[in-house]
Amino acid sequence: MNSPSLCVKDVRNILHELKKFQKDYTERFRTKTRNLKDQALQYLKGKFLERGRGNMTSYAKVVPETNNQKLQNFISDSPWDEKPVIEQIQLDVTNLIGDKINGSIHIDESGFKKDGKDSVGVKRQYLGRLGKIDNCQMGVFLGYANGNRRTLIDERLFLPEDWANDPIQRKKCGVPEDIVFKTKAQLGLEMLLEAQKRGVPFAWVGMDCFYGEQPWLLDEIASKGMVYIADIPCDTQVWLEKPRIEIPEKKGIVGRNPKRQKIISGEPQPNKVQEVAKQLDPSRYARIFLRETERKELWSMLACMRVFPVRDQLPGVETWLIIRKDEGENITKYQLSNASADTSIERIGQMSCSRFWIERALEDGKGEAGLADYQVRGWTGWHHHMVMTLLAMLFILRMVVKWGEKAEMISVQDIKEVLEVILPINEITEEEILAIILQKQRARLSARKSHHRRNGFGI
Repeated sequence: MNSPSLCVKDVRNILHELKKFQKDYTERFRTKTRNLKDQALQYLKGKFLERGRGNMTSYAKVVPETNNQKLQNFISDSPWDEKPVIEQIQLDVTNLIGDKINGSIHIDESGFKKDGKDSVGVKRQYLGRLGKIDNCQMGVFLGYANGNRRTLIDERLFLPEDWANDPIQRKKCGVPEDIVFKTKAQLGLEMLLEAQKRGVPFAWVGMDCFYGEQPWLLDEIASKGMVYIADIPCDTQVWLEKPRIEIPEKKGIVGRNPKRQKIISGEPQPNKVQEVAKQLDPSRYARIFLRETERKELWSMLACMRVFPVRDQLPGVETWLIIRKDEGENITKYQLSNASADTSIERIGQMSCSRFWIERALEDGKGEAGLADYQVRGWTGWHHHMVMTLLAMLFILRMVVKWGEKAEMISVQDIKEVLEVILPINEITEEEILAIILQKQRARLSARKSHHRRNGFGI
């Protein structure tokens, strides 16, 4: 490992790097009447300057030449289209860390706890961070990783079915007319196919159990020529040997002729993958290096075998079953992959551990780019905020790659700390602080009125 050669000049130059970065997106923030590139840069600066949880009000206190009203208009009201920004982000990620051999795309979701019922898509649903059902919004994200370099490259708001079918709520939150109900898995597939169409290079697609236990999704990904590696629940059923199937003979003369194939009587039943693991001879496991961690190397005992997953009570296409026991953990993980039969166990190990980086990307987004820090209620505001978060994450990644040439252990957190110190802090004026106070008063009054309406009190 070489000694870091990062210097003061590099650190001082980060503001220039940010302006140069934003310049590439100038035309992406143009509407029919104006260009909002300045507001976009101000919002990015707000994300970088804020320490801890922030929002547009706190951004206005630290970013020069802006105020809460300007930022609110940019995020919640202005009609700029986030799709071209996403297209540019994916192109830039491709150029920065794209790799058709070692790059991977991952589908994952993240919940955002919310109070009240007025925010778009909010509902009581499972919130993984808390491990329970709570009032929240749910976003589905697409992440890209190449080794430990990672970022988010697309987003979708999950709109629960009752929300999607409620015209009053839709109108109130500005949900576009062409938006229809789609499951989280459908949203994930939609983003994946768009990334593939745009030429984002990747070798495999990763996902957690929620997506991995949906066979139609795995089959659809495979049908598009993509390799998947999917976490699966321990009770997933597979055959170790392909059972024989047949169309049974018709019994009697009444009724239609059978057309559906069935397992021939006497053939073995499928096994749960956890039972397969229990019965597996220890010699079937190999000790495989997975990745570097912050403190040490991560090694795992890996067993890989060809199996036939259950598909509509019949054997599906032959795939890999991966049984993984990481050293230092008393837990067994299970995955399925449609990688070719000649794939090495080292390659499978590389694929197996890559989903860790989408989890880190979501942590980066929340911890360093304000992914969960927003006070918007409408459809437009949610998507604008998320896309600006993706843009902030991309800039941080760009600096990690650039400075990594001089300091290979540089981290996402390091870049954020430098930005907090180097970017100029605004001296807030009397007019701006008054505007902030008045905005808070209006927000509190609105909340009081909403509370009274919910409880049936007069105003």
